[in-house]
Amino acid sequence: MGYKSDIEIAQECKMKKITEIAKVAGVDEKYLEQYGNYKAKVDYSLLKDYADKPDGKLVLVTAINPTPAGEGKTTTTVGLADGMRKLGKNCLVALREPSLGPVFGVKGGAAGGGYAQVVPMEDINLHFTGDFHAIGAANNLLAAMLDNHIHQGNALKIDPKKITWHRAVDMNDRELRNIVIGLGGKGDGIVREDSYDITVASEIMAVLCLSSDITDLKARCARIIVGYNTDGKPVTAGDLKAQGAMAALLKDALKPNLVQTLEGTPAFIHGGPFANIAHGCNSVTATRMAMKLSDYTITEAGFGADLGAEKFLDIKCRMAGLTPSAVVIVATVRALKHHGGVAKADLNEENLDALTKGLPNLLQHVDNIKNVYKLPCVVAINAFPTDTKAELDLVEAKCRELGVNVALSEVWAKGGEGGIKLAEEVVRLCEEKNEFTFSYTDDMSIYEKMEAIAKKIYHADGIQLVGNAVKQIKELEDLGFSKLPVCMAKTQYSFSDDPLKLGAPRDYTVQVRNLKVSAGAGFIVALTGDIMTMPGLPKVPAAEKIDVDENGVISGLF
Repeated sequence: MGYKSDIEIAQECKMKKITEIAKVAGVDEKYLEQYGNYKAKVDYSLLKDYADKPDGKLVLVTAINPTPAGEGKTTTTVGLADGMRKLGKNCLVALREPSLGPVFGVKGGAAGGGYAQVVPMEDINLHFTGDFHAIGAANNLLAAMLDNHIHQGNALKIDPKKITWHRAVDMNDRELRNIVIGLGGKGDGIVREDSYDITVASEIMAVLCLSSDITDLKARCARIIVGYNTDGKPVTAGDLKAQGAMAALLKDALKPNLVQTLEGTPAFIHGGPFANIAHGCNSVTATRMAMKLSDYTITEAGFGADLGAEKFLDIKCRMAGLTPSAVVIVATVRALKHHGGVAKADLNEENLDALTKGLPNLLQHVDNIKNVYKLPCVVAINAFPTDTKAELDLVEAKCRELGVNVALSEVWAKGGEGGIKLAEEVVRLCEEKNEFTFSYTDDMSIYEKMEAIAKKIYHADGIQLVGNAVKQIKELEDLGFSKLPVCMAKTQYSFSDDPLKLGAPRDYTVQVRNLKVSAGAGFIVALTGDIMTMPGLPKVPAAEKIDVDENGVISGLF
């Protein structure tokens, strides 16, 4: 059999009608809002009606620090859910929505791969049900109302030099990182510097993903700080009377999207904050809904466990009162060899020395989950044909030293059948009692929280405040925000803030250069290193290979 691309495999799938998938999930049709035959939104009123139903178990899938070799976290998440179904378990999967930026850029989509995908793959990776467009519209409505307020007399005395609210677009576009707006005549607004964030970095994305219902959504929107007045006091979206209109734009986006895996497992896909510049988890609403409808919910968090899992556990679980039953850490032998210094072109060759050098990256993630967060975990090795027995044995031996089992995952090639061994270990782990704890406590100062993450999770010597962060931390504490959790914006490629430091670096400090409060989302954002909230396109964007024929069939999409 010749090689098939992900999109070719997805297009061969004979999907079930979404009404059938809803029945499998236990969703009554009265909650279902269909978007064609294969997609639907589920009304959040289901959560109120199911309030007395006990929650199922929650399983988090995370990974080592990503490399050009690929790890396959979403693929493993989907394949594990299909594997659980093959064991006869009532299981649902909850994933993030892909951003158009990476789809047309370099990273790729977020629908899984091979025979472990969610479908309709093209829809999911493109406009889907319009959630991101609604988020962008709400974000930019607030920006327009803010600038209009200043133009119309500025009754709130907003200082144009202290505006913190940026516009957003769901595309990688470095040209929009730093712009000047308001050029032209007197009626064209105030001239000032501004910038765009990618939609997934917008606070509105975080607000949507952390809101429990429409009332909570509106209250969070009202708390968003857009800037400061001439007296140094914060100005909010509520002060601009924007929250009602913003919530009106977001009311349907707040409803989780229901789709299916290639094998017909129900899947909720909802929300999509990046984990390197935002909090990296799908919506609380979708996760809770899946937990009410199933005995096992398999979810994922973005990038490596130092980013996505840390934020899932320290932010999402803290805010939503969730306790995971088990954690899966995905790795590949190829990626570990890359962490050991092997070039991408040479990853197919057996190299136990490089694997030994790269393994500390995996082992540090395992140690963090097991000993910082006190959660049971299993390592899933995403299998490649080039992996040798000696390499797989070495990974297993090193993990066993930490008291953690390794399961070979063959879901890319075999779908759910290739995830049965992993599923069996996950079921076993879910029966273990755990003493889940956070990496820091609410009563710590902002500095102490960042330091705790840096020392306990990144294994750095500590943090260093540079530039604006020195005065910003004092301003945020003076404004009463010190009790909020911290969302670290950091490179995904390393435990450190330097993307070139692979493996498990030591003897370094994390530089925090900018701090801001996302008062609606309910956390402090700390920007470290050279991290940006608007990515750029690569030299050869994926967009160059994407096409559509006269029948509307898309090609080149992975």
